[in-house]
Amino acid sequence: MNKNSIAKPNHSRSPTLKVNLLRNSRIESIHHAHAVVCDSKGRILLFAGDAKFETFIRSSLKPFQALPFVSSGTAEMINCGEKGIAISCGSHSGTITHAREAFKLLWSSEIDIDFLKCPIPEGKNSPLEHNCSGKHSAFLATCKKMGWPLGDYLKGEHPIQSEINRRVSEFLGISADALIAARDDCGAPTLLLKLSQMALLYAHLGESQNADLEQITRSMLSHPELIAGSGRFDTELMLRAHGQVISKGGAEGIQCMSRVGEGMGLAIKVEDGSKRAKHAVAIHILKQLEWLTPTGLEELEEDILLKGPGLQLEVEGQLKFQENQTTGK
Repeated sequence: MNKNSIAKPNHSRSPTLKVNLLRNSRIESIHHAHAVVCDSKGRILLFAGDAKFETFIRSSLKPFQALPFVSSGTAEMINCGEKGIAISCGSHSGTITHAREAFKLLWSSEIDIDFLKCPIPEGKNSPLEHNCSGKHSAFLATCKKMGWPLGDYLKGEHPIQSEINRRVSEFLGISADALIAARDDCGAPTLLLKLSQMALLYAHLGESQNADLEQITRSMLSHPELIAGSGRFDTELMLRAHGQVISKGGAEGIQCMSRVGEGMGLAIKVEDGSKRAKHAVAIHILKQLEWLTPTGLEELEEDILLKGPGLQLEVEGQLKFQENQTTGK
């Protein structure tokens, strides 16, 4: 056999985490999940499944999409405070409180609500009730301050999207031209990334070494109710973590977290996109990492995980240590 044809071991791949839905102790459905923990240097520390699994980061990108809003001085200029920054990072529940915070960004910037391009949710009356309205309002406020066009702020070549890509690429240590974008459900671009790259971004988010990210982190932790909403995973986790964990989920089974002050980021992807499975995996990993107190984890499990007579979610597997640490890039 030619030595060049011998397969080399993949040190970034191991068995996936398996989530079983049990009904009266019988397995009814099975989900598979990949997960990885990286440090801020991009080194893979722990993983399950494929650490370099490629998928779209979806709404877990929002803290990084808020970077131009902060770094341009827009947030300071309109005096939106931490609440304004928090709502720009949120995938909120569309309550009156959430819609009001998003509207304040437009009002303070003297921007008409008609410029908002996020959809009006079914059964609702305003795009402000869309879960991404804070992000879109921050986009528009930044464009107004910078003198950029308001009408096409969602196009990939628009200056605000280019600036987001530039900042993300800097944190990943790659060229912005290497980033692949696609339209998210709200109309804004999202990025195709390796799971290890998502974990690397969140390691930077929690490290507090970058002034703009530190301000975003502080705002999210100070107002977790604006990141998701009462009874939802990100909000309930951050409330119980007492300033120690940042959490931001995305659609199709994406969940990202960071341990504040330690430069460690966690990214999870459930292959079939299941929300129930990603929450079960997240809690399972939080137990292994000991990022929350046992009491906090018990309360989170009780409030978030599937409820119903005879129903149970069970996670099999653990994160394994990376034997030969490799970059998450």
